[in-house]
Parts: sequence; C-alpha cells; structure tokens
Amino acid sequence: MFKLQNDYDVVVVGSGHAGIEAALAAARIGCHTLMLTQNLDTIGQMSCNPAIGGLAKGHIVREIDAMGGAMGVNADATGIQFRMLNRSKGPSVRAPRVQCDKKAYQFRIKALLERAENLDLMQATVSHVAVNDSNVAGVETDFGLMVSARTVVVTSGTFLRGLLHIGENSRPGGRMADASSSLSASLQRLGFEVGRFKTGTPCRLNARSIDFSRCEIQLGDEPPPTFAFLRCESETLGKNEIFTLNLFRDGTFHVEQLPCWVTHTTGKTHEIIRANLHRSPLYVGRIKGIGPRYCPSIEDKVVKFSDKTSHQLFLEPEGRHTSEYYVNGISTSLPYEVQLEFLHSIPALERAEIMRPGYAVEYDYFPPTQLLPTLETRLIRGLYFAGQVNGTSGYEEAAAQGLIAGANAALKVRGRPPLILERSDAYIGVLIDDLVTKGTEEPYRMFTSRAEDRLFLRHENADQRLTQLAFNAGLVSKTRYAHFQEKMRLLGEARLVAVERKFQGIPISQLFKRPGFSVQNLPADIVSLVPTAIWDLVETDFKYEGYATRQSKQNRQIERRGKQAIPDGLDYDRIAGLRSETRQKLARLRPTSLGQVARLSGITPADVAIISIWLSKNNLRGSPNATEVS
Repeated sequence: MFKLQNDYDVVVVGSGHAGIEAALAAARIGCHTLMLTQNLDTIGQMSCNPAIGGLAKGHIVREIDAMGGAMGVNADATGIQFRMLNRSKGPSVRAPRVQCDKKAYQFRIKALLERAENLDLMQATVSHVAVNDSNVAGVETDFGLMVSARTVVVTSGTFLRGLLHIGENSRPGGRMADASSSLSASLQRLGFEVGRFKTGTPCRLNARSIDFSRCEIQLGDEPPPTFAFLRCESETLGKNEIFTLNLFRDGTFHVEQLPCWVTHTTGKTHEIIRANLHRSPLYVGRIKGIGPRYCPSIEDKVVKFSDKTSHQLFLEPEGRHTSEYYVNGISTSLPYEVQLEFLHSIPALERAEIMRPGYAVEYDYFPPTQLLPTLETRLIRGLYFAGQVNGTSGYEEAAAQGLIAGANAALKVRGRPPLILERSDAYIGVLIDDLVTKGTEEPYRMFTSRAEDRLFLRHENADQRLTQLAFNAGLVSKTRYAHFQEKMRLLGEARLVAVERKFQGIPISQLFKRPGFSVQNLPADIVSLVPTAIWDLVETDFKYEGYATRQSKQNRQIERRGKQAIPDGLDYDRIAGLRSETRQKLARLRPTSLGQVARLSGITPADVAIISIWLSKNNLRGSPNATEVS
C-alpha cells in the first residue's frame, strides 16, 4: 500500500452532479479537498437527458445557485433551449428548465473544477473506506493508493455493483461504456444496510434519420428564463474566464435556441412491445431492483396504461454540434432489434437509426435512514453519503445533497456548526428530511406536493431564503453577498413604496392582491423607482401573502395534530382528493394516526392535509385504543 503524501480535509468519491457540488462546496469553505473519480473525462456527464430543472427540480437548482453552487450557472452557460414550465399557473409551481449541450456542460464544469482553489482532481477507483475506531480515516484505491482524510463524501451514483441490461444480455457497469464499483460491498462489511434500485435510459437517434416534418415543433421561451441569480454582464470574456455558449450583454441574455420536437407512439408500437415482453429483463424477473415510479419504461407504460392508444414522445437535441437526439419517453431495456422495430412504428421515426440503444441499470444504494440531517452517516463519524447512493433519482436532487454533504464535511473539519435546512427553508430541506426520516421504497423524485410551504418556497425567492445562510457558512463570496445585499435593499424600498403610496386612492400593496392588477398597471413614475424585476418579486409577495400565511398556519396545526387518531376501518375511498396510490397504501398499512400517515414513504403533505380536513369536517375521532405509533 502506497500512501499519498498529502493529507486532505475532505475527499469526495465520484464526479457526478453530487460529487461536483460537494467538492466545490468544501473548497469554497476553505478546506483542502480532493475529488477522486474513475474517469476524469466523464466528470459531470449527463447519463440520461441533458436537461437541468423542471417541475420542483427547477426550484432546487435555483436554491443551489442561491447557495453559491455551480449547476445553475453551468446550465445557463451551456443551454440550447430555455423554458418556464407551468407559466399559466401560479408562481409557486412555475419552474425553469434548460436543455443543455451535453458535452459543453461536461467540459465547462470540468474546467471549473480544475480552476477551483483548494481543490485537487485525481483519476482512481476507490475500493475501500478506511476507518479508525468508528471515525473515517481516508480511502483506498484499487491500485493500492491510500489517501488520508478527515472527512469523506461518497457520491458514487449508479456505479455501486452496477449491472447493465439490454434484452437477454447483461454485464457489469454503472453506465454504458463505464465500469462498476465494488465500494458498496466494502461498506456493507462495515455494517451499512444496502438496497437495490433500478433506472434506465432511452435510445439516442441520428437526426439525419428523423423526419421532422411529421413532428410538432416545440420552441424555447423568449426571453429565455435562466437559473443564475448573479448575471455575467461582460461584453467579452477575459483570458481566465471559462468558456460560455451564452452571455448577458446590455441587459439581454444572448442565446441561439434549438427546437425540440413532439411525436407519439401508435397502436402498432404497443403491439410490438407487448409481443416482446418475454424478452424484457424487467418482465422475466432478471431485474430485481425497484425502478422509479414517475419515470417508467415504455414497457411499463404499455402494460400499466393499457387503455392508452399512444404516449407522447419528445425528440430533444443532445448538443449544438452533434446529430444525436434523445427520445424522451421511451426508456427501455428491450433487445436492440425490438427497439428498432417499435421505433419504426412511430411517426417521423420510420427510418430512424439508433446511435446508442436504451438500457436499464441496477445498482446498490444505502437506505438514507442511516444518515443524520447533515448527511453524515450514523455508523461512521466523518463519512457522508450524497446523491443516488441515498436512493434519489435525478441530477438536481443529487447536486442538492452534494452541496449540503460537502459543506457539512468542511464545517465539521473547521469545528463550526453544521448547515441544516428546515422543511420551511427550502425544497432541499424537504428532500433531506424526507430521506433521513422516512427513507424511500423507490427512487425518490422531488415534487412540489412534497413541500408543505410550497406557496412560500418559490423558485424566484430562493436567494432571499438561502443566500444569507450560505454566506454565514462560507459558501458565498463577499462579492456575491454584496450584490445580494443591494437586491435586498431595493426590495425593502419597493415594499415600503407599495405600503405607503396609493394609486387611485388605494395602497399599492392592496391593489397587488386584486386579480388582474399587476406592475404594468402602475404609473411610470412609481415603476421607475426600482428595477422592474424587483417590482415583479414584490407583486408576487403581496399577491400570495395571505395564501402563504394561511398555508403555514394550517401546516403548523397539522404538526400539532400529529397525534390525532384515525378511526379503525376508515374507508379512504370516501375521502375526495386523495390519489389512488395513496388510498391503496393507506388501506394496506392502516395507520392509526395522522403523524404515522405523514411518516409513510410516498405520502405527501397534501395527502395529510386532505385527510386532516376531512376528519375535522366529519367530526371523526379514532377509537379509544388508537394510539400514536412511532
């Protein structure tokens, strides 16, 4: 065993989205940090769809950015299509989404890591975590290198004993063309519980083989919505700046957006898939891991939604300088020839050429109830887990955990208080609390319905909620903090104007609460007092102030009523508004109290609120013997 001469404060194992944010967070706090990865050429690689954000996920990315993270900035710099989802709905559920240039995203984030102060990169496969008297001591690699560390963050994604499946063929691997890792076996020997999950990805097609004239075009939004709160206003990039595809100039975001395209499966597609289910590793039992319920394979869709005659598919470019297209909506592990056959039954894809086949991957994860809210393991002090190893799915959920784990690893080394976000602070707080208290029975995905205070946790106010906390922890630079303080000053001024000034004899703050009234209705002399973007934030705050206060009050009441008993034999079909999957789970598990309902995996705060209100309206109480079950 050869020992590396340098000792590190923090070692990060893995270079996916969790590893990136963990390493950068630890380095920003000032700790001597090392990132170890199996392949330096695949840092930040987007294994599935090269897109960032989306419903609830977009909120998380803006929270990461508000805390000094890299994901939002990198997505803005390499995006090729920008959209605001749910634009017609309320501000709390609107969410930005960016289709990125896959290779540009990857290369730019690698350049950022290479230039970061306090951060070293090394290519090596970690095979063991070294432990001394229940304290982490470092890591060992498969070629006999020992690296000493005061803290270690494991972010190994889908690589832990990864197994790839295409039809009847299976082989080890955490991603197509990449090797798997045996690190989970080593951690299992240390006493960690290990589970097994599954995910998958669709095929990639050659754009020259697609008939786009038979598709519906989907354009990006103008002006394009972005993630980063702090904008780069430079006309030109200096020699030390990292490259960008897009740039703010003269107050405008300059980007050449590429279109996406929409088509649909057909009855013939479904016939082909049903006829070949016996060749699917998922349906013949070769895949044992549990897959993501909210991102099912095309096989699952055809079987479970047999009444549907077609399913929508999105053809999304993987980059500005590649012919590869990602087919969003047909994740599959069927044999190559079957994939080709059912693709040719889809309008616009009759002559489609597969550049990369779809496949499924099984991998080990660690049930996250083994973690503290800091993401430090309960079993070994100084050892942290982040990302898909904790049972989550998605780049955004992984990056959020990485930021918190990396920050807390560094803060522990510094002897400073940990960074813990409450559920009422951020979607990141909801995510981590769900994981460490409830665990997860399937790959966890964030939804707005999981957040009790979602009317307050909007994507556009993430910096107002989190930047001060992040600055206190050392995650945000003084320059960025100065910009934030100026923004807060302007917000304060605008709020004061809204309360004190009247328009048509009514305080502006009250007018904002009226349907149909907006900043555009104000006279120019008032609007000119602060930037329009500031007025938009103030308008939203006043418009939803009453709703958010009522929601918060209701949530606090539900917390106090956690011991409310549920009647024996309650028929959940009588409760309108519950999802069918919620009814099925509650009917099977028979919780005896609202508190127990809230702790069940897959049950959302919205479900708990509906049951609580229904019980109150019907004046129902549990039997005298019904007690709170921990």
